[in-house]
Amino acid sequence: MALVPYEEGGGWAARQLHSPSATFHFASRTIRLQQDWRRLGVAAVVWDAAVVLCAYLEMEGIDLRDRSVIELGAGTGLLGIVVTLLGTWTVSVSCVLLSPLGARVTITDRAAALEFLESNVQANLPPELRPRAVVKELTWGKDLDNFPPGAFDFVLGADIVYLEETFAELLQTLEHLCSEQTVILLSCRIRYERDLKFLKMLRDRFSVYEVHYDSSKDVHIYKAQRGGRKDDF
Repeated sequence: MALVPYEEGGGWAARQLHSPSATFHFASRTIRLQQDWRRLGVAAVVWDAAVVLCAYLEMEGIDLRDRSVIELGAGTGLLGIVVTLLGTWTVSVSCVLLSPLGARVTITDRAAALEFLESNVQANLPPELRPRAVVKELTWGKDLDNFPPGAFDFVLGADIVYLEETFAELLQTLEHLCSEQTVILLSCRIRYERDLKFLKMLRDRFSVYEVHYDSSKDVHIYKAQRGGRKDDF
């Protein structure tokens, strides 16, 4: 689940986390997400890492059309929703056109978060796009046969590196989902020494490069691929 450590406190950030909803603007659309801190805790609020990765995908103009994409630890669903929109719409200065070759997006989290996640996804995608986004249970390291090995062009995760006891299962899951051509994009804030430990573990199995840093939110985006590949998007 898309969980990060958080201690109760005051201030603007805490008020945002406890707000029942959050609104964003991506892919020429307004996205309104429900949040539910009291019922699902940190899994049901939007974190900066997801916002930064959405902005990166949009600003860089990464072509997601006709790509197979999976998000791990989706939480509120913001990233998966934005990827579905970006992978379907061709945006020009004068118009927005529906591409016939949209992205195929699998949005995953653990079972407890799926109903909440599904409601946000359904509420923010127009009917014609909903079949392109599938919400599915995935607990890292378990029942991986439910996902075809190496079948995804992109594997995405925002603020999913935080609990050291999940690192081995997360790496196992990444290895299962990735082919030689798969691009992993992980967006995270480096909070603890253990976060750096995960990056070292990731580098032992993948080629890892930092491709973006948002200094205003202190969020890093890392790109990883198998072997020595360093492909452009």
